[in-house]
Amino acid sequence: MLRALWAVVKRELIIFIRYPTWVVAIFIWPVLFPLPYIFGGKALAGPNQVGMVTFSRLTGMSDYVGFVAIGSLLWMWMNMVLWSFGNHLRNEQVRGTLESNWLSPLPRIFLLAGAGISNCLIQSAVIFISLLEFYLFLGVKIQGNPLLILLVLLFIIPSIYGIGLLFASLVIWAKEVNTMVFLVRGIMMIFCGVSFPLTVMPEWMQVVSKWIPITYGIRAFRLAYLTKKGFEAIKGDLLILGIFGLIFFILGILAFALSERFVKRKGTLGVY
Repeated sequence: MLRALWAVVKRELIIFIRYPTWVVAIFIWPVLFPLPYIFGGKALAGPNQVGMVTFSRLTGMSDYVGFVAIGSLLWMWMNMVLWSFGNHLRNEQVRGTLESNWLSPLPRIFLLAGAGISNCLIQSAVIFISLLEFYLFLGVKIQGNPLLILLVLLFIIPSIYGIGLLFASLVIWAKEVNTMVFLVRGIMMIFCGVSFPLTVMPEWMQVVSKWIPITYGIRAFRLAYLTKKGFEAIKGDLLILGIFGLIFFILGILAFALSERFVKRKGTLGVY
C-alpha cells in the first residue's frame, strides 16, 4: 500500500513540474498578492502615517507589511489547497483516469492521501520561497523563534487539509467545486483578518471569525513570526487549531465514505 501511496505522490509531483508556468507562479504570487493591501493600508494611514499608531495599538505589532504578508500567505495556502487537493478527484475525472484508479486493489482514500502529501510538499516549498521573498523584497524579518514558527505551521496543516479532504470528497458527486471554493475563500478573506485586525470588524463578524480555523492559524503565525511573545501567547490558538483539524479530518473521511457509497449506488463515478 505504501508503494501505491508513493506512486500517487510521485505522479502528482511529475505533473506539477511538467508545467513550467505553475512553477514560475510560486515565485511571483507571494510578492504580488499582498502589495495592493500593503499600499492601500499605507494610503489610508495618511500622509504622516498616523494611522499606523492605531494599527499598532489594535494588534500589538508595528510591522504592518509583515502583518499583511503573513495573512496573505496563509490565505494563498488555503486557496491553493482548495483548488488543487480539493479538486483532485474531479481532475482525475477530466483526465479519464478516475475509474481505472478506483478499481485498483487499495483503499480509495489513498488516492486522496497521496494527493494531499504531494500538495503539502509543494506548499512547503511555496511557504519557504514566500518567506524568503518577504525578507528580500518587503523587508519582513523573523522576530520570533524559528522552531515556534515551524510548530505553528504543523498545527495549521490538519485544519487546512481537513477542509481540503472534505471538498475533495464532496466533489465526487457534486461534479463541480468552483462555486464552493469562491464562497469559502471569500469568507476567509473577509472574516479571518487577512489584511486588517479582527477588532475593527463589527462584533457579529468577530463571532463568525471564531468558527473559522484559519483565523487562529493566521493570528498564531503572526505572533510567532513578528513578535517575541513566545509559546504562552499562542498555545490557546494551537489547541483550537488541533481541535478544528481533528473535526475536519473526521468530517472529510465521513464525507468520502458517503460519496463513495453514493456513486456506487447511482453508478455515476464516470459521469462527466
